[in-house]
Amino acid sequence: MEKNTTLPLTLSIIMQRRSINNRWQPFQWKPIEILPDMSDAGVRLLMADEHEQRWIFPGFAVQLFTDETPGYFLNLSSEMPCWFVMWRIEEINGAEVAVPKTISLSYDEAARQVDGGEQVDTLPLSAEVAAWLAEYTQQHFRYEGKKPRKRPSFEGGEGVQKMADAEKSSVARLVAPEKDRHGR
Repeated sequence: MEKNTTLPLTLSIIMQRRSINNRWQPFQWKPIEILPDMSDAGVRLLMADEHEQRWIFPGFAVQLFTDETPGYFLNLSSEMPCWFVMWRIEEINGAEVAVPKTISLSYDEAARQVDGGEQVDTLPLSAEVAAWLAEYTQQHFRYEGKKPRKRPSFEGGEGVQKMADAEKSSVARLVAPEKDRHGR
């Protein structure tokens, strides 16, 4: 498998808006299914009633990168490997809709998105895609071990010692009585 590669098919994401019994939020959005693209029909409303809406968003390509292999490894080693779907609320034909923006297999990428304030939800990963991801990860993942930790200044070190010595000598000059030119 090449270093940077793409899943051999494009995907569609189905987003669901479901009514909930909550006084502050009357409904909830979430991705409910990831399917291989079946047509070039584009974004569309699949179904709607008073309690639920389902929208389909086609055309998502999934790329794998060697520098994301630690994130793929974390995903695969979890209890339930998953897709990570990042989405935002946007207006489509006058309606507010949760629009998927990215789909990823990297735990680390999803964590960065959440840290950046994005909405990220998960969906279970199929056994076929998990096997493909495992093959890629096995081929390109290199454990780098723990990196040596730099000692923070409050733990000491040569630079801190120099600063402390300089501070002591300036304090000593301020505290020591001045001597006249005869040494008295």
